[in-house]
Amino acid sequence: MLEESLSKLSPNLRGSLITPASGEYEAARKVYNGMIDRRPDAVVRCANVADVRATVNFVRQEGLTVAVRGGGHNGAGLGVCDHGLVIDLSSMKGVRVDPASSTVRAEAGCTQADLNHAAHSFGLAVPVGVVSTTGIAGLTLGGGTGYLTRKYGLALDNLLEADLVLADGRFVTASAKENPDLFWAIRGGGGNFGIVTSFLFRGCPVDQVFAGPMIWEMEHAREVMQWYREISLALPEDLYGFFAFLKVYPAPPFPEELHRKTMCGIIWAYCGPLDKVEEAFRPVRKFRAPRFELTGPMPYTALQSMFDALYPPGMQWYWSGDFLGQVPDEAIVEHLKFGDQLPTLHSTMHFYPVDGAASRVGRNDTAFSYREAKWSMVIAGIDPDPANAEKITAWTKDYWAAVHPYSMGGAYVNFMMEEGIDRIKATYRDNYDRLVEIKRKYDPDNFFHVNQNIRPK
Repeated sequence: MLEESLSKLSPNLRGSLITPASGEYEAARKVYNGMIDRRPDAVVRCANVADVRATVNFVRQEGLTVAVRGGGHNGAGLGVCDHGLVIDLSSMKGVRVDPASSTVRAEAGCTQADLNHAAHSFGLAVPVGVVSTTGIAGLTLGGGTGYLTRKYGLALDNLLEADLVLADGRFVTASAKENPDLFWAIRGGGGNFGIVTSFLFRGCPVDQVFAGPMIWEMEHAREVMQWYREISLALPEDLYGFFAFLKVYPAPPFPEELHRKTMCGIIWAYCGPLDKVEEAFRPVRKFRAPRFELTGPMPYTALQSMFDALYPPGMQWYWSGDFLGQVPDEAIVEHLKFGDQLPTLHSTMHFYPVDGAASRVGRNDTAFSYREAKWSMVIAGIDPDPANAEKITAWTKDYWAAVHPYSMGGAYVNFMMEEGIDRIKATYRDNYDRLVEIKRKYDPDNFFHVNQNIRPK
């Protein structure tokens, strides 16, 4: 019966309808996280808004489960479902830059690379994340932390408006003037309220940056962490640095004697005037010299793609996170224990700063709640081999359990697996009840529920 119904949908699409009988199916059902293995009944790869509306109406009429995929990077794999239908936006990649207003309009299938490639031509950048293959849709709707956060805020702080298809098939715009309650909710509330088909961002004046990693031996990790927790908050907002435990990748430019060695590091990104680099880095240079450094001037787009090759699609991922207001010495003891036991070459832990401009927005001004946080932590077990899935999952869970007591209680929603309603409530805190009200207004039947779900009842 579903096949018969799908045959009626197909003529109404400009994009493609992919079923298990299609040669494209195995590729179409896969998402970035290779640990996710789900088999939808169909994938609709939408070409435009009309395709999205037609598919939403079809799914609603048929009573099917629906998952929505933008760039596919969602760690929990919530861009795909078992049975049901996937609305895949990855072919919707239009970007238009308006240099007169310094704005960038991008369709929901764009990656960070698509977005900032276009913006960079005009000397602009949109604050997004740290891996350029990440899709802008889920990243922005959940928050969007990255190299420009301290200077220009989160991705969602630079969102001016969004076009959405709602659960009833209506097409609406959300902004400060149109549907302001919906605009409030989508800035942090994820894909709970509709399918965003395009985003209008404020472009920020960023072209060349001075950036790159500094890494130290693990014997100095305690000292580095204690120094970092103070210095990262005291530096000018033009200078951003995220802390990491890492294993050195066995390839140039790293020297052979460091290959596969467990170390700690800070990846810096300075977006101010390049003639002020030395002054900005002066407090950093006063600290212990790193064992290895590779910093220098580069286009912002080069910084964005610096780690793409290390994290290709299809690897096994298990991650978890928390917001941090401080990093006491007792927490550092636990971090050193687990950081010294990275289970695989790609596994890591990061502290991403979320202070500066991001902290000057009120905690109730958008759905994103943790405006007083100083860092967003993510612990990520990663490996290409499915045989190591259990090992990286256990390490991540044990590490998180050891350091969670020192956190603020909730996490960045984009750094969560499927962890249950209590974790979702802890993430939104006193914004949760308002999100439920807005969900009830725009999606009372919980049509969009394959996500970090805000239940309407």
